[in-house]
Amino acid sequence: MDLLGKIRRWHFRDKMSIREIAAKTSLSRNTVRKYLRNKDLVPEYPERRPAATKLTPYLSQLNAWLAEDERLPKRQRRSTTQLFVALQAAGYEGSYGRVAAYIRERARDGGTPSSTVFIPLVFAPGEAFQFDFSTETVDVGGQVQTVKVAHIRLCYSRRFLVVAYPRESQEMVFDAHWRAFQTFGGVPRRGIYDNMSTAVDRVLPGKERDYNRRFEHMAAHYLFEPQACNVASGWEKGQVERQVALVRQWLFVPRPKFDTVAQLNAWLAERCEAIAQESRHPTQAERTIDEVFQDERPTLGTLPAMFDGFYERICRVSPSSLVLFERNRYSVQCAWVNQVVAVRAYADHIKVVADGNVIAEHPRQFQRNVTIYNPWHYLSALERKPGALRNGAPFVDWNLPAPIAKLQQRLAKLPNGERQFVTILSAIPTEGLEAVTVACELALEANVITSDYVLNMLSRFRPEAKVTAVPLPQDLQLKLEPEANPGRYNQLLKGPTPKTVMLAASAALWAAQTMLEGHHGAA
Repeated sequence: MDLLGKIRRWHFRDKMSIREIAAKTSLSRNTVRKYLRNKDLVPEYPERRPAATKLTPYLSQLNAWLAEDERLPKRQRRSTTQLFVALQAAGYEGSYGRVAAYIRERARDGGTPSSTVFIPLVFAPGEAFQFDFSTETVDVGGQVQTVKVAHIRLCYSRRFLVVAYPRESQEMVFDAHWRAFQTFGGVPRRGIYDNMSTAVDRVLPGKERDYNRRFEHMAAHYLFEPQACNVASGWEKGQVERQVALVRQWLFVPRPKFDTVAQLNAWLAERCEAIAQESRHPTQAERTIDEVFQDERPTLGTLPAMFDGFYERICRVSPSSLVLFERNRYSVQCAWVNQVVAVRAYADHIKVVADGNVIAEHPRQFQRNVTIYNPWHYLSALERKPGALRNGAPFVDWNLPAPIAKLQQRLAKLPNGERQFVTILSAIPTEGLEAVTVACELALEANVITSDYVLNMLSRFRPEAKVTAVPLPQDLQLKLEPEANPGRYNQLLKGPTPKTVMLAASAALWAAQTMLEGHHGAA
């Protein structure tokens, strides 16, 4: 009908000839003349049927498979390659491209009408947040690597935070929640998740879930209610699902480059803040996300202290005073050799705990077959084996203060220098590293390279002990204060006077009486 209207306008309004119209429309002149004579004539075209292909005999089977897959969750549907292989098994001899083109064409035409209805969700301020992980590629320390990015989003204000981690383990989940709640300044009343293994141990019928014990402990600590979506129903947390795609374009294209993951996370936090201040709220277009967030902040719950979110594993300390965790080894105090300890893994560090006390702490390593030593853990072993200073693995590249390192070089030239140096190191736990450093510097200045000199200096640094006066009994207090009278000494040289003898006898009698009373009291 659009073509018919053009032909009539060109001829009756623009005075174009039938020949010109025929050339312009690629129609015959008789067809143009027919349309001009009868204005009510509707153009009709013969139905064009596609030519039969090698796929035609198998279309009914392929359509049945596609209709069957459309009733399944997306993760359980067969791929185009799997359908092509199934058709080949049924006798199809055509190409893969023909099958793929038909499936695309069918999807473009709508396929089988779906009965699924998506209803927009509305949340009250402070009511809920959504959590999810995505996989991104970054450049850290000059190496391209894959990281897991945690996404946390407030459902009302759309304020969000993303944090990158080397892996998607439970301690990373705990750390991401703490960072997000700190950024938001409070805790919403409900958290919406998919059925990730770090939170859900078992999916029960309906909305019932068996949550992981540690995950439930975290939720109880922060006072929010966890809620898991239905299986393969990502639209139930559609906000964070959409955020994953947007954040990938905003922050990870092109690929970000940083020296460490900590620097990357600092930059991500800054960018999330900037985006919230610049972007308009999707339902309150006259306001930014940050402005809506300022209204939501007072409705959030009080933020408690940080949850002690760790993954714990029990292991035995090896004879080398090392514990094994995720194919990496970490040193502990020598006193715990061959003892059972607990290794607690956090998002960025490792703690070794025994009898309720932390006996070692190290930065967490995510490579493989790495050994992390703390030379101070082996100090007690050095007292028995000072020769280990030469080639002991924990003491290679030991970063000691310059005066102590220089004194070690000087002592190494002496016959018993290693033992003397170990004696100096043994004073550090009690005297402090700074005091020992100053004492070594004084020994170098005085050119007295001995451990005795260093220990002497350390004893001089100690403050003098305060002497507390002991109150004397009334009977022992002097009634007459002694006077400085040299003449009394001359009187003693002349021999005792009767008065002196009487005083001495009285003092001896009083002392004997006191001792006798003390003896009877003890009895």
